[in-house]
Amino acid sequence: MNRLALFLILFLGGSSLCFAGLFTDDEAHQKIAALQQQIQGMEGRVAQMEGIARSQGVGLLSQLDALKSDLAALRGQIEVHAHDIEITQKRQRDLYVDLDSRLRKLERTGGSAADAPAQADPGKQAVPESAQASQSIVVVVDEPKEYDAALALFKAGNYQGAIAGFQRFISIHPNGQLAPSAHYWIGNSYFNLRDYKNAIASQQNLVSQFPDSAKVPDALLNIASCQQGLGDAAAARKTLESIVAKHPLSNAAISAKNRLTKIK
Repeated sequence: MNRLALFLILFLGGSSLCFAGLFTDDEAHQKIAALQQQIQGMEGRVAQMEGIARSQGVGLLSQLDALKSDLAALRGQIEVHAHDIEITQKRQRDLYVDLDSRLRKLERTGGSAADAPAQADPGKQAVPESAQASQSIVVVVDEPKEYDAALALFKAGNYQGAIAGFQRFISIHPNGQLAPSAHYWIGNSYFNLRDYKNAIASQQNLVSQFPDSAKVPDALLNIASCQQGLGDAAAARKTLESIVAKHPLSNAAISAKNRLTKIK
């Protein structure tokens, strides 16, 4: 228990930075939007000056060339910001996955295994005795390994494969200890595929079926991100406010408060 408590302290302290910007980078997106608006304005000026140049001669060509150079520079800045967002999100996603895996391993090794050495591994499900009587072979399903295999696909960026893996996992372990997390990662996989409607549906399944799960605040935060992706700022604000009200001590609440200040 001491090991678990120490890890949780480190996890909660260090993960707040991760969750604060997980899956979104509002400031970078705002910069990109501002740059795109500048480009649109400058493109209009270029078109206008091209028309004037044709009618008045070569006098405006130097100004026109300067504007074209500025446009190229702005496009370069957009590419830089987009690349920074991609790299940041990947690092944050990897950190979140790593913390999730390490916490689960610590929970398994720091549990009550020493108190009940004769009990079966809670992560494995065996065929009932009645079925064993009719089959001479006992089939054992390793729940953590199946979960980790699907999670590895998510971490590798194979979101379709992760969705299929976690859906298969849920079909076998619908009420297992890791079922809420499986729903959560399905939602996040859909989010990364920009399939916001299915992402919201998956996270809502988690919230409705496992309302007491520690994954609920993060699921709601992902729902808010999807609502923003769909352009529904009012719904996103309502979801973020519900996180702050119902889960004030969660890391998701920290992110929700930060994002509420930026939603118009």
